[in-house]
Amino acid sequence: MPQELETRLEAALEPAANSHGFELVAIEIVGTHAQPTVRIFLDRDGGIGLDAICEANEWVSAVLDDVDPFKGSYTLEVSSPGIDRPLRKLADFERFAGSHATMKTRPIDGHTRFTGVIERVEDDAVVMDIDGEPVHIPFEDVRSARLKAEVDFGHGRGGCER
Repeated sequence: MPQELETRLEAALEPAANSHGFELVAIEIVGTHAQPTVRIFLDRDGGIGLDAICEANEWVSAVLDDVDPFKGSYTLEVSSPGIDRPLRKLADFERFAGSHATMKTRPIDGHTRFTGVIERVEDDAVVMDIDGEPVHIPFEDVRSARLKAEVDFGHGRGGCER
């Protein structure tokens, strides 16, 4: 049910976000059925500050009141995506080409986690530089992906985990 509800909320919130100059990055519903929390992650050109979050909270609340997603009360959290921004669309991978990212996938050659630099999107696959080698990851196999804060401790550029 959370996935269906997230899809319904996304359909309601995305046009509102665009009309207010924001990008709807992600929606998460967490917590128990009795005490759900709705997390809305927004961004815009130049980043998003506290004033923008306060402004967005008003129209997000209004949209959610119209959708009425829960029978009882819920907690609403509106925030920026942070430095570990989720990547959910192929366009996200295109936009952040050159950035470090981590991915969880369906098994690909025995691996389910990949860490490296996003090189490009090619057809329906994300190409990542992992330890100097290009790795093609079909977008349909990506379960989750996030930007990874770039901290150089003198180690390699990425890797695969089983």
